[in-house]
Amino acid sequence: MAFLRSPSPEDYLDPIRGRTIILRAPAIADYSAWAELRALSRAHLTPWEPAWAHDDLSRMMYRRRLRAYARDVHDDQAYTFFIVDSMSESLLGGITLSNIRRGSAQSASLGYWIGAPHAGRGRMQEAVHTLLPFAFGAVRLHRIEAACMPANAASIHVLDKCGFRREGLAQGFLKINGRWEDHILFARLADEVPAGQNLNGPNKGVR
Repeated sequence: MAFLRSPSPEDYLDPIRGRTIILRAPAIADYSAWAELRALSRAHLTPWEPAWAHDDLSRMMYRRRLRAYARDVHDDQAYTFFIVDSMSESLLGGITLSNIRRGSAQSASLGYWIGAPHAGRGRMQEAVHTLLPFAFGAVRLHRIEAACMPANAASIHVLDKCGFRREGLAQGFLKINGRWEDHILFARLADEVPAGQNLNGPNKGVR
């Protein structure tokens, strides 16, 4: 019943450790760091994201996000993590598995963002690599999908380096910053994970 007492998924999502980063559940105490990083990175992020609401960075909206994250974890609909530096514990960005489909699909969509001061340093590539064992192991997914705009060279680089295959171009796929934009579709299957990556170890992540 921890879900009913807490507006945050932090009570039942275990941290996932990478080489230089940690993926952990967003917490109420992260609000100031999150709002500061998002505000600082606004010009960097808005070309690739849905239009921000006028109160997008408010504390009230942040609390609503945490409640939504908690419901999603409870209902096995999505898993959202903050990306933090393992040494300084500073917030770097976020990464999410969303739109989880069970039954014969066993698939989900991958989304992520990185703060402007931390872009281009390989942190998102490490975050995706760190999330994959959780996605294919603990969450038992068969397929992870991702989509990015053709002009988003940084995101394409991350997906290419993390073993995602390009499956085609979807026209008018998502409304980004107020406009319907074409997106390149990517996917990776559980059995495509390179040898040496252990996806059947302890199911860390969900309590």
